[in-house]
Amino acid sequence: MVTAALAVFLAATAGAQSLPAAPGSQVLFSRSAQSEGQKPAQNAGQPVAKAGTAQVPEASDAERQALTITAYDLNLHLVPREHSLAVEARLTVKNAGAQPLDEMALQISSALQFEGIESEGAALPYQVRTVQSGADHTGALNEADIRLKQPLAPGATMPVTVLYSGEITQTGKRLEALGAPQQIAEASDWDRVAEGFVGLRGFGNVVWYPVSSVPAPLGQGNQLFEEIGRQKMRESDATVAMQVTLEYANHAPDVAMVDGQVVKLGPPVSTPQGAFPGVLEFSVPARRLGFEAPSIFVAERTVSEKGAVAVYARPEDAAKAEAYLTAAGQVSPVLEKWLGPKARTTLAVLDLPEGDDAPAEVGGVLLTPLLAAQPEALDLGMMHALTHAYFHSRRPWLEEGVASFMVSLWIEQTKGREAALEHLEATRGALAIAEPASPGAGGGEPLMEASDPVHVRTKAAYVFWMLRSLAGDAALAKALTSYDAAKDTTPDYFEKLLEQASGKDLGWFFKDWVYEDPGLPDLEITHVYPSAENLGLTLVAIDVTNHGYAAVEVPMTLISTKTKVTRMVRVPAHGMVTERVEIAGQPVSVQVNDGTVPEVSASLHIKTLQP
Repeated sequence: MVTAALAVFLAATAGAQSLPAAPGSQVLFSRSAQSEGQKPAQNAGQPVAKAGTAQVPEASDAERQALTITAYDLNLHLVPREHSLAVEARLTVKNAGAQPLDEMALQISSALQFEGIESEGAALPYQVRTVQSGADHTGALNEADIRLKQPLAPGATMPVTVLYSGEITQTGKRLEALGAPQQIAEASDWDRVAEGFVGLRGFGNVVWYPVSSVPAPLGQGNQLFEEIGRQKMRESDATVAMQVTLEYANHAPDVAMVDGQVVKLGPPVSTPQGAFPGVLEFSVPARRLGFEAPSIFVAERTVSEKGAVAVYARPEDAAKAEAYLTAAGQVSPVLEKWLGPKARTTLAVLDLPEGDDAPAEVGGVLLTPLLAAQPEALDLGMMHALTHAYFHSRRPWLEEGVASFMVSLWIEQTKGREAALEHLEATRGALAIAEPASPGAGGGEPLMEASDPVHVRTKAAYVFWMLRSLAGDAALAKALTSYDAAKDTTPDYFEKLLEQASGKDLGWFFKDWVYEDPGLPDLEITHVYPSAENLGLTLVAIDVTNHGYAAVEVPMTLISTKTKVTRMVRVPAHGMVTERVEIAGQPVSVQVNDGTVPEVSASLHIKTLQP
């Protein structure tokens, strides 16, 4: 029998009702710093008045970028029936800039409200203002500009405790502001706290935990996506611990996923009785975040498992799970050939609430509505997601690049090489825009340090296709199979693995394509000089010029009336090479590049020869 003693909470939101205390009651959720042995803050939760008293100036972008959060300890209270979230966030913040910080900025979704900010038991004065940012589905963030008691020196850290609460409901506000229909906007921005489903993807979707970011409105070029990438890169070494208290009205959730990993749930603390809700608690110990945003998903689902995949379906979608398991089985042989015979983790597929919700990936979790589809229609999505179960790296260009590469390999196997190259070409235009036209035209973004999708997915996929040509399938597969994320402690770790497997020096390639970013090559067949046919053979001299600043080894094919000859030709940056080829019959045409090397404009050059 559940008593009132098990249902006493310190309500954290305006909409959450505190239940009456009973003698001998036990507190299940508390956001008081004093309860953790800290001194109570004086005037905690009292922001600086907007008029009359001292004001805290708005933080600059330089100050926002200087502040890095190195540890999160999040104590959450979720009340899905009221859409409410209340958090005590204990942070360790670091000044990663070159100048001391007199103030700092912390931001949360504009749907949430700050209630208090303190450090080591002393309240910190702050001023709250709203800033426009596409990082949250509301299109705005509430920013607390905080005055520090003393400057935070470069490289120094300090503890900060932040109390905040509010309601997180599904909204397509940021996309609707750009003209998107409500249904489409909400299908993309499905994050919410609601009965039956809690889904919070983090920065870029809903900012439910404190961040310090440069405001980047949606619709202003690539600015938002670059800021999302920078946030993930800045906090990739941060640790996240989480304690969750969740009230439920009917059935207890049976699946929880935190930061891309499934959490094993125990029995509820209490079950619903009369006016008192049931209570579920779980916690996740501190672990490194990696190239992800902190996230949490809680739901009631039915699980089906096969191999390295577990599908968590809504009861009405349980029959659809088999198609996803079958699709995973279809792509697995290719994964095993390139990445090893056994998955390192299990891929979790979580059924989203509505059938038109947009799929997403978070670590080892694929979030998607389960569709009534044939397995062949699901194979590309399953290949990308399942790659992360076979291969993991702390480096975004490897983590995301390998997944994109595997998708293109699957297209090659099922639809042919031309279809795979067309898939690559469809992404090249965005890469060409993102790359500097020359070393002096922009700073570029070395792949080793990149964080935006255009580089860590598109450019990285091209890099693996070029490495395939340079090292060979067997050597590249051997390097990927033997890759160990724990041993990847130096930038050239993967290069050395591949050189050892192939027996080739690849330093020149990694310099221009991974460690530095001089831009893309720009190739041209400058001249073709065929000699007179002699004894059925023709000697052809071919000049290939690279107007770009990245060296490249590219396939060159000479076609004659009788045959064709293909060679790999290395063309230096801003240079020219002459390749001499002897071929049977009369030469008809020359082709340089077959689409596997991304260029500034075209990635296919054909010169037809006159008889």
